[in-house]
Amino acid sequence: MTSIVYVSNADSGSISVLQLDERSGELCSRQTLELGGMLMPMAVSGDKRFLYVARRSEPLAAVTLGIDARNGQLTRLGEAALPASMANIALDASGRWLFSASYGGNLVALSPIGADGLPQLAKQVIPTGPKAHAMRSDPANRFVFATSLGAGQVLQFMFDAARGELVPNVPPALVLRPEAGPRHFVFHPSAPFVYLLNELDASIDVLAFDRERGTLRHLNTVSTLPAGFSGEAWAADLHLTPDGRFLYSSERRTNTLAAFAVHAGTGRLSLIGHTPTQAQPRGFAITPSGRHLIATGQLSHRVGVHAIDTNSGELRLVSEHKVGLNPNWVEAIQLP
Repeated sequence: MTSIVYVSNADSGSISVLQLDERSGELCSRQTLELGGMLMPMAVSGDKRFLYVARRSEPLAAVTLGIDARNGQLTRLGEAALPASMANIALDASGRWLFSASYGGNLVALSPIGADGLPQLAKQVIPTGPKAHAMRSDPANRFVFATSLGAGQVLQFMFDAARGELVPNVPPALVLRPEAGPRHFVFHPSAPFVYLLNELDASIDVLAFDRERGTLRHLNTVSTLPAGFSGEAWAADLHLTPDGRFLYSSERRTNTLAAFAVHAGTGRLSLIGHTPTQAQPRGFAITPSGRHLIATGQLSHRVGVHAIDTNSGELRLVSEHKVGLNPNWVEAIQLP
């Protein structure tokens, strides 16, 4: 298997294509694809044929890139206009629909994807509270959730994947603590829990997920900040290992990654510790093998590769690699 890492560089207008040596943790450059514009969120199709990247400068668009099955290199295939500058994009489980959330536009959108892998103009655009930040479907593809950082809510939708239609659920939103700032969230791969990262207080909310009704319920909250930190928090991203045993989050003021053990029976998190990482870490990804975490540094213009101890969940920096300017999003895949 070949491990490929994609990094979007917002200020360079490029995508870095890197190959990861799973034994050493070293990265080597395979391609730099110049696309132009402010490139930020990305998403990979389930069949690993396409990489989608949102351009957040004019002309606003979802750009489709074909993935070479032999070496992971990219070819530009086309693009489709998006209704606003999107802070986040994601695919539904069928690969037929592209979700997007606009921080500045206060909206989320649903765009169809054709048989050729190319997105089309948005079919549904839904206003949200201020600063929509992420949008994704549940593993069964029956429900969709979206965060509104400014409103302190997670919107809840019923999703008809056959027709491509979102309808507000009952209730239409989970209201959280004021000033927490819900940002990114992930579903546990096997247990009925969702983990929600809050940007403004750098906390993680553990949420119970009702798989039949498609609703969320708050269980508890943990801080991701190192002990003694008293400044203004600025949390960025979170991801689970593929087996759901460990959860990690990034925080941009302290330049750290927080690691937690996940108790699948209760959903609760136990702090493992904090690890220094790249300067102003925004996005990161965990490899499909679950052995490495790759974090971007918006100010270092590098990515750091951290080995994951599969027994303890502890992180260890094993390599760094220079990429473009202001790297902010990472996707990692394995090719046969």
